[in-house]
Amino acid sequence: MKKIILLLAFPIGVAIGLLWFAGGDAQDSGVLTAKKVTKPPVLDGKVDPVWKEAKAIKIPVAGGANLPNGRTEVTLKVVYTDTDLFLLAQWGDKSQSYQRSPWKKQADGSWVKLKDPNDKGGDSNQYYEDKLAMIWNISIPGFEAVGCMVACHAGEPGKAYGNKYTSNPGELGDIWHWKAVRTGPVGQVDDQYVDSTRYDKDKSPEAGRKSDPRTGGGYADNVSDDKKLPKFGAKGNKGAPPYWILDQEKEPFDDSKYKPGNEVAGILVAPFVGDRGDISAKAVWSKGVWTLELSRKLTTGSKFDVQFDDLSKQYAFGVAVFDNAQVRHAFAAVPYKLVFGK
Repeated sequence: MKKIILLLAFPIGVAIGLLWFAGGDAQDSGVLTAKKVTKPPVLDGKVDPVWKEAKAIKIPVAGGANLPNGRTEVTLKVVYTDTDLFLLAQWGDKSQSYQRSPWKKQADGSWVKLKDPNDKGGDSNQYYEDKLAMIWNISIPGFEAVGCMVACHAGEPGKAYGNKYTSNPGELGDIWHWKAVRTGPVGQVDDQYVDSTRYDKDKSPEAGRKSDPRTGGGYADNVSDDKKLPKFGAKGNKGAPPYWILDQEKEPFDDSKYKPGNEVAGILVAPFVGDRGDISAKAVWSKGVWTLELSRKLTTGSKFDVQFDDLSKQYAFGVAVFDNAQVRHAFAAVPYKLVFGK
């Protein structure tokens, strides 16, 4: 009965995906075991031999936009050293999505920012990017049993999927959010968290989903003050692709360099400096599969981060895949656990 009540809290498409998850092929034990190594992998988006030492876990995810039947499967491996954790994630995605809201020059010389025509606000499933997210429990009661859905509130105003927040002040979850355009090019994962903040369209439009503190870097829209043009061009004012402009290479936008039909990246990117930039990463897409490698210190000292400071403990987490989607992600319906091997 509890499972039925849980499914009714979600849109029918998501509920179908969850039923598939619960009744699909044989599942892993739900435990991901980290293997200790002396020589860590190189973060290059390639599967180094060291990854053969770690046992894989396969996690089906369902309910996402653009994926075949809303589904894919995420394969995870983890190795660690005395100081750092390394994670390998691979998942099926038939297309590499990078065309995130670029500017396009029109025949009359004006510029238009390409948008999903069905997006009514914060729900783009076209002209976006691929993403992978993980959420780790820090202090959320019920996460160990239910997973990230304990903080999901479907049907509320705000995002198309509702809002994400914890039940009470002081309850936190650590979000690792890799983004193919906004963080991938600078070799990072966006280090975020979720707290108990409720949705307010003016004061807290993202509800409890927030970003760790930073002292510099990050991404920003590439738009002129009058909102009619790109503000910057890439090095040499070359058009897109790529669909991002590195902040250190940006140049003042020169309209004369472009012909009708040319595109200019809609986003400026730079490495996060500070707490938000704790996680390094490299991803490669090839033949319908994303391969993502990331690393982070076992302990960071930040209250917004899960601390892997007790290697005898289990650490609960959830996984979600975004296929060229802003919010409509495919997710694991149950929590998984990370344990550290001797």
